[in-house]
Formats: sequence, C-alpha cells, structure tokens
Amino acid sequence: MKIAMIGAGYVGLVSGACFAEFGVDVALVDTDASKIDALKAGRIPIYEPRLDQLVVDNAREGRLTFTTDLDEAVQGAEAVFLAVGTPTRRGDGHADLTYVFAAAEQVARAAKGPLVLVTKSTVPVGTGREVKRRVQAARPDLDITVASNPEFLREGAAIGDFMRPDRIVLGVEEGAPGERALAILKRLYRPLYLIETPIVATGLETAEIIKYAANAFLAMKISFINEVADLCEAAGADVQQVARGIGLDGRIGRKFLHAGAGYGGSCFPKDTLAFARTGQAFGTPLRLVEATIAVNEDRKLAMADRVIAACGGDVKGKTIAVLGLTFKPETDDMRDAPSLEIVPKLAAAGALIRAFDPQGIGFARPLLPAAVHYASNAIDAAEGADAVVLLTEWNEFRNIAPEKLIGVMKGNVLLDLRNVYDPVAMREAGFTYYSIGRP
Repeated sequence: MKIAMIGAGYVGLVSGACFAEFGVDVALVDTDASKIDALKAGRIPIYEPRLDQLVVDNAREGRLTFTTDLDEAVQGAEAVFLAVGTPTRRGDGHADLTYVFAAAEQVARAAKGPLVLVTKSTVPVGTGREVKRRVQAARPDLDITVASNPEFLREGAAIGDFMRPDRIVLGVEEGAPGERALAILKRLYRPLYLIETPIVATGLETAEIIKYAANAFLAMKISFINEVADLCEAAGADVQQVARGIGLDGRIGRKFLHAGAGYGGSCFPKDTLAFARTGQAFGTPLRLVEATIAVNEDRKLAMADRVIAACGGDVKGKTIAVLGLTFKPETDDMRDAPSLEIVPKLAAAGALIRAFDPQGIGFARPLLPAAVHYASNAIDAAEGADAVVLLTEWNEFRNIAPEKLIGVMKGNVLLDLRNVYDPVAMREAGFTYYSIGRP
C-alpha cells in the first residue's frame, strides 16, 4: 500500500515514519527544500525520542521517501494525508486553513485516479465539507473521497502514542464513498486493528469535533488543578494529595492533574482558542473553554510575579537561573511555553537571567530577550544565582543533588514551579523553597 503525507512537520513526519514502520510505502512531501534535503541526509529537524532511528531505518529500507514534488508523490497513492499547519489566524483567533485548502486543491489537480484525501491536521468542524467542495470544483471528473483522521500525539511520547493509541478516529462521508474510504483506512491501520485498538468510525463533522473537544477537555483539567492549587496554598492543603484523591475516581482520571506554570505547546493554546471561536461562530459559546484560556494566560504572568515576590519583591540586579525553557520535557518545542511570558517579565523587572534547557536553547534564543545568558548545564546556570526557578521538569533536573545546587549559588531561593522536589529535603539542604499548591 502506498500513501502520501503532505507536510513534514511534527505530525506529518511522525505519522509518516510510523506508517512506514507498519510496512506502508510513504512519500513525505514538503515545500521546504532545506527540510527535505536534511531528511534525505538523515538529519531530523525536530527533537522527538526514537524518531531519528525510525526515520533512518525506514528510509534505508525504501519505505519512507522525501520529496518536494507533490505531483510525483501522489501518483499511485491510495490515500493522501494533509498534515500541514493550521496556526491561529491573526486578528480573530480562528484556525488559519489557508495551507489545508491549498494542499487539497493541489492534490486534486495532481491526482490521476481515485483516492482518499484524509485531513490529519487539526481543523474546525465543517472543514472536511469545504475541502470536498473545493476538490470537486478543481476536479469534477475525478472520484476523490474526503475523510478525517485526527492525531492524538503527545510531544515527547509520539511514537508510543501512534503505535499503541487509545483509539483511532476515522471520520468519513456518507454512503458508498465513505464505506470505501473506511475500508482503505482500516487496512492502513491493520497492525493496530489486529491488537484490538478501538476504532471510532464517525461522520466528518463528528471526527473534527472529537479532536478539539479532547484537547479542550485536557486543557480544562490543567487550568482546573492550577486554580485548585491556589486554593490549597491559601488554605494550607496539598494539591498533589488533592489530585491523587480525585484522580483515583475512574470518572475523573489521574492524568493532566499536575499543578504548574500553565500549559503551552503546539496544540492546547491554539486548539482551545479555535474551539472557542467555533462555538461563538455557531452561536453556542463554550464558556468553560473560554474560561480555561483566560485562566491559563493569567497563570503564566502570575508565575513571574511569584518569582519576584520570593526574591523580596525586587529582582533588579539579581541573578535568576531558569531551568527548562520548552513547554514540556522531551521536546524542543517552544510554542506558547510559559517561559516566553515569565522570562521576559523577569528581565523587564531588571533580573539577570541565566537559562538552560537540554533541547530548547536553539529555538528559545530568538524568542527571548537578547540579554539572556544560556548556560551549558543546570549547575552552570545556577552559578552565582540569587534564585533558581524550575520551569520544565526534565529528568536531569530531578536528579540534581540539592547540596550541589545550593553550593554554587549566591542565594538560597528555589522556586519549583513543577513540584519536582521534596519540600523537606530542599529545606534541610538550606533552601528557601517554594512550590505549587503545597504548604
């Protein structure tokens, strides 16, 4: 079986490599020639654990190829996946579908025979119908069936999420065309179908809403526990025990109940905003989603104020070490990371920032103030610091001996914004220790 994947970004590259691992011939297409040249040379443009080996192995076996020629890639493909970007549209918060529609029309013009055109990009409800209208207008002579197959990949764990998913969502058209598309997609996912992965087969609109609703619900859990953390601090309770106490309820679940500095990344910020705008456009406001967005934005700025307060209300001239810049560990993604709000606010207040991140420095450098000094490791960042702020819970930060950390510092303030460390151990080591939602 042959497919084409349009877009060699995070979703397209991971999905293409995993399909190739299933034995499918995958042609990965991107308009960025430098990215395609890098992939041909075995250089991976993003950091994702295990992805480099997966790409290299399947390229060597000839199952995964890279090209800028969409017309060539589409030939002989039974299914063509759209995995292009859907960034927030400037000015109104809706998802920008320019790349989706352009790619769909180009595929239609390039196709020589029937195929299934599958939207893997995260798109608002109604996009599949509009894609169908556009491809029919471009090629009224050709049978192109439109489907939706949203992705549920967590950065840092994407390979495992693809290979062992909770479910596969397949949205198809009505009638015989949809049945044919469903059969092709089930054949494509046969290795997962054989291990009894749940298949959720729906209409186009339902599949599109499932993706947004899932991300919005998870984002709500994060904002919820962050607000509960503030209450815990005020009342002298422990948010981690609260989270465990409610998370053990099967109706609630334990995941995404970790208090911290707010969510970021490529999905939650833009998807919650687009979902809220969609609700407004349909006259059905999603008030919980709107509140989630507001709580998260306020959260990031409040964390900077918390650092300033811990430093005596004034950070001018003080050195602050920031450990972790990416929005989460095991990724180099800086999109909407809390650090992008916290670090500039601290720098504007006069702090001298020394920062370290295991993978994100290259992407952080053009996004953060020019005066930020980038250290070679965590201990180097803490050298001479008045305060240390843990922003991203990389495993290597968990393993730092507290005596070693405080030994290189000028001051003793430690703000653990991810609740990584044991409060008793940190205080015994001599730190003035602050965490989230714990007494």
